[in-house]
Amino acid sequence: MELIFTIALFAFSSGITPGPNNIMLMSSGVNFGVKRSIPHLSGICIGFPAMVLAIGLGLSTVFQAYPLLHVIIKYVGIAYLLYLAWLIANSSTKMNGKETASPLSFIQAAAFQWVNPKAWVMGIGAVATFTTMSQALAPQVMTISLVFFAVAVPSAFIWLGFGVALKRILKKPKQQKIFNVTMALLLVLSILPMIAP
Repeated sequence: MELIFTIALFAFSSGITPGPNNIMLMSSGVNFGVKRSIPHLSGICIGFPAMVLAIGLGLSTVFQAYPLLHVIIKYVGIAYLLYLAWLIANSSTKMNGKETASPLSFIQAAAFQWVNPKAWVMGIGAVATFTTMSQALAPQVMTISLVFFAVAVPSAFIWLGFGVALKRILKKPKQQKIFNVTMALLLVLSILPMIAP
């Protein structure tokens, strides 16, 4: 029980802090509201624990054997994050009743975890820290994944709710545009540690 609490504390402290998922969820809350952002939120909450499970059950050994694969995923991730930043910066402010963008789907958000640098750091860190070779690995990894899922849901709703609350403040299209561009820049800034050697 103490281990579960420790994992939950790690999951919450790393999951509630700003990162690509949370910045995009907040932006989705501002631009699309809660109902339209639920698939995006669900994709994160299920996709990340599934990734942790895959890492823990052996995917990390694939990357050790084929480091080039990890490098390729890293640069695909950087390119995709830049693309998402561009989409956020150019999100519709719903002027003239037109919408030029849509929130991420469940599949897009779940797949995004595989190119999200913060997700990789959290997933590998959790598996390395909270597993021991003296016990069967699969139950330990399953426990870590379930705890991450339990913590991800409220954390994600906090960021989405923050975005929805901001929507009430950002009533003018110009204010919403400034917010979108700011969130896009923050997303780009979150990439810098990944690019640095």
